[in-house]
Order: sequence, then structure tokens, then C-alpha cells
Amino acid sequence: KHIETQLLQSPDKQISLTDPDARSMSVGGRGSGTVGYNVQTAVDAQHHLIIAHEVTNVGHDRGQLSNMAKQARDQIGAESLTVVADRGYYTGTEIVACEQAGISTFVPKPLTSSSKAEGRFGKQDFLYVSESNEYRCPAGELLTKRYSTWEDGMLMHVYWFSGCQSCAMHNQCTTGKERRLKRWEHEAVVDAMQVQLEHDPGKMKVRRQTVEHPFGTLKYWMGATHFLTRTLPRVSTEMSLHVLAYNLKRMMSILGTKGLLDAITR
Repeated sequence: KHIETQLLQSPDKQISLTDPDARSMSVGGRGSGTVGYNVQTAVDAQHHLIIAHEVTNVGHDRGQLSNMAKQARDQIGAESLTVVADRGYYTGTEIVACEQAGISTFVPKPLTSSSKAEGRFGKQDFLYVSESNEYRCPAGELLTKRYSTWEDGMLMHVYWFSGCQSCAMHNQCTTGKERRLKRWEHEAVVDAMQVQLEHDPGKMKVRRQTVEHPFGTLKYWMGATHFLTRTLPRVSTEMSLHVLAYNLKRMMSILGTKGLLDAITR
């Protein structure tokens, strides 16, 4: 009962009796997970050096894109940066935050549409016509803007076509009276990113070859061992030591030991 009281009082309804800062992390597959930490890294595509890293106890990556991108940009002293991330980082507000900071992003959109999963048209089947601020549906009809509303702090515009019920494709489109679409006020930024990604699909291959390399190497070095320390500050320090060792060995591979010493002493 005492533990239950603590559990209900905790902000995220989680308690770890081994490490008070550790939290449940999704590791792929519904219902699967492990208790630990979420390590974020930004890795350069040319040399696979870890430019920036951070340890969090948040079990997902959705709020980390702009944070890690800005850290990487500041570390290398660049005014602009191109960042590639997997679909776990996809959040409209994070993509816009990067765009406003002069950072170009490539993040594939997750396929979460229940309509598509149930065999109906998804939002991607509707073409947005910017000139008239309308959506063209698969049947060729135009969905016009009806009203705007706020959802989770985001201004959303709502569109629909009033003649949906007489459409021959109605059952392929919606189970309701008419198909309604919502468009975020900054969705043009997200749309432009998706167009760029479609024209350069090789970007995701580069991501896999880049950011996964250090993780694979570090896990190989650690073997079956997990983090040896407990609590977020200590785990962060332990990870920093891993990153330092990794980057030093990478630099020795790139420049040689003498080259690295020369670079350090300049």
C-alpha cells in the first residue's frame, strides 16, 4: 500500500526500486521494454565521431530532435546543419523548431493512420492545394476550410466537403457523414521536408550507417554489461567516459596516434 501510494504520486506513474531515476524504455514490439535510460547521440556522417550526447530517462525520442540538433550545431560552430533522424523523432513542433534555428531536417513520417490500416484512404491520399487553401480528395472533390481550433497548444484548421454522402468512394474514405481533415498552421514546413526526403531516399541509409555505428561499437565493448552506475547524474558521467574513449579511438584510427597528439598540442 505504501508503494502504491508512492506510485500514484509520481508524475509518470513509475517507480524503480533499483534505481530511482531509471524508467521503462520501449525496445520495439508492443508490450516489450526494459528499465533503464535513453541515450541520445548526434554523429557526424563523415568520420562517425559523436558530436553531442545526452542521457535522459524519457522512454521515447519525440521531444529530442531540436535539442540534439542544436547541441551538435553549437559543438561544431556551424551556422547551419542538416540532420537525419528516424521516424521515432517525428514531431511537427520539433521539426519547425529546427527550421527556425536554421537546421534542415530529414525525418520520415510514421504511418499511424487508422483509416489506412483499416483499408480506407489516408491523409497522404489527399492533395493540399496551397493556392486556394483546400484539399483535393481521391474522387477529385475539394475539401474547404470550415473552422480553426486549438489542440494541445497547436492551431489546427479543419476541412471537409459537404457532398461526401453521395460520393461513390464514400465507404473507401470515411465511416462518418463526411471525411474531415485537420491541418496544422505550420504544416507547410513538414510537407516541404517530406518532399525533400522523397527526392533523396538515400538519406535514411546514411542515418543507419552513421548513428548506429557508435552504438554498436560501444555495446560490443561493454559486452553483456549494462550501465554500472545508478541515478541520472552518475549514468550521464559514465556515458561521457564511454563517448570520450570512443572518440579518442576513432581519432587514432583517422589521424594515427601521432597525428592525434599533434592535433591536441596545437
